[in-house]
Amino acid sequence: MVRNRKWMALIMICAVLLMAAGCGNQEKPNNEEAKGTDKPKELREVQLMLDWSANTNHTGLFAARDLGYYEEEGLDVKIVQPGAGGSDALVASGKADFGVSYQEGVTLARTQGVPLVSIAAVIQHNTSGFAAPVDRNIKKAADFEGKAYGGWGSPVEEAVMKSIMEQDNADVNKVKIINMGDADYFTAVKRDIDFAWIFYAWTGIEAKLRGDDLDMIYVKDYSEALDYYTPVLVTNEKMIKEDPELVKAFMRATAKGYDYAIKQPEEAAALLSKAVPELDKELVLESQKWLSPRYQDDAARWGEQKESVWKGYADWMFERKLLDKELEVNSAFTNEFLPELP
Repeated sequence: MVRNRKWMALIMICAVLLMAAGCGNQEKPNNEEAKGTDKPKELREVQLMLDWSANTNHTGLFAARDLGYYEEEGLDVKIVQPGAGGSDALVASGKADFGVSYQEGVTLARTQGVPLVSIAAVIQHNTSGFAAPVDRNIKKAADFEGKAYGGWGSPVEEAVMKSIMEQDNADVNKVKIINMGDADYFTAVKRDIDFAWIFYAWTGIEAKLRGDDLDMIYVKDYSEALDYYTPVLVTNEKMIKEDPELVKAFMRATAKGYDYAIKQPEEAAALLSKAVPELDKELVLESQKWLSPRYQDDAARWGEQKESVWKGYADWMFERKLLDKELEVNSAFTNEFLPELP
């Protein structure tokens, strides 16, 4: 998928938080049974908000739901699409229990006093980068000069291009930057742009299935600081403080879902296609086969996050004036709720 305009949606978080404070907290269902009765255990309803339309980044979540892993933990997890303010705003305000986010969003939110916390890395290494049809002859960052880039108007885009182009002794001011709006990658490159920022696991695989050859420049190949976590699973500080057992139960089941997707990509793809029938089945299958080994990759366990990754990217952002202040790294993420290694 082409990277969307989530960065701009982050400015809505504080407003949502203020509204939530004024409206009061919504009561959560209670999953404790009345003692001395024979009633079956009531499942606790939990809302999990996606960051974007369902895709193979989310397969482990659907597997955990549809294979009964959440139910085994006493949870009835509702997987929902993001609202207008984005998943970060609703999770931070407590209107959603958990959400799918990304490291740059959590970093920006934390430096603005928003209480988001990352509890797992969905994919261990950054699979995003700049993609162009091969006929545009963009083989390295220096080749961006004189070309048209299609983006969503975030300051991080130009900062990343500038950072990697400088390594090739090239000038980002020679790139024509165009706001793509809601146009998809394939429409945009035929109409008015030469390259865009995509996640290879979805848009790159789709291009392959279409027979459209791409040149792909992964941002992590230019800078270790750009090998950040995207996406991540998030909750808020209040949830962690007041209901850590819920977070542990949610993460036990979620980890099982991703472990299933890692070990059985074809079956996991079938689960996702059944859950979201509007998705192209061939794209889901091929994307899943490409992505499944990358969920955990070289980490000791799925979901593991490293302090060095959080610090490296935050420092990179701060140095480029994308943050107003430095990030308190250890408050932005935790591995506390991941299942322990056997």
